[in-house]
Amino acid sequence: MDLLVFRCLIAVHIVAGATGAVAFWVPVIGRKGSVNHRKWGRLFTRTVLLTGCLAIVMSLFTLADPMGMHPHLAGRFDAAFVRGIFGWMMLHNGILTVNLAWYGWLCVTNRRNVVANRTRLNLGLQYAVMVAALVCAWQGWRIGQPLMMAIAVVGVATGVTNLVFLYARNPSPVEWLKEHVKALVGAGISVYTAFLAFGAVRLVPSLALNPAMWAVPLVTGLIILIWHRVQIDRQAGLGIFARHGLRPAPVRD
Repeated sequence: MDLLVFRCLIAVHIVAGATGAVAFWVPVIGRKGSVNHRKWGRLFTRTVLLTGCLAIVMSLFTLADPMGMHPHLAGRFDAAFVRGIFGWMMLHNGILTVNLAWYGWLCVTNRRNVVANRTRLNLGLQYAVMVAALVCAWQGWRIGQPLMMAIAVVGVATGVTNLVFLYARNPSPVEWLKEHVKALVGAGISVYTAFLAFGAVRLVPSLALNPAMWAVPLVTGLIILIWHRVQIDRQAGLGIFARHGLRPAPVRD
């Protein structure tokens, strides 16, 4: 019965994640602030939140019964590996995905009203992702999986940098927009990483821990993030653009 429930969760997780993965590109490529940007951005946020929540539930099933939930991996990986990758690391990644999607949504909803972002849920997610990251790193060290320790750095960095903004006394007028972009692009990276890395375990197990499977979404996301931050500074006349005397343009979310 548990395995049947688990497989149903996987099916919904895949559908929600695939929808979010497609929706991700409309606000990234399209005109900022347009009707399509907002509509597809909402769809992306909602599906990614669902995807992350399902990942958390699935990780708990795996922690309770690693081989029972993943019988197809019997003979390929031992229980400690399955519990580590599909349990502790998926728990961390699920919390990280929910964290980024919710934080990014609040940033664009409240804009310059940073205080409004300091809800119990939002603050709790920052501490939750850091705790999950530390546990993931520790479990990775226990079973000799450096990938788990490396991905934990992302969780700690996310929690710390988000808290820095949440408690900033005088952020720049466009800092909320940069945080919005950072968070939702990060959520997109998380979705694509899950599809490439975790999906590879089922289709081609030998590629499951291949660094390329994790590096491709990360590098792509960083390029998107850097490009958007440069455009935000250009429109606002900040950074190097301020030194060159360029006039600020209206900032769109």
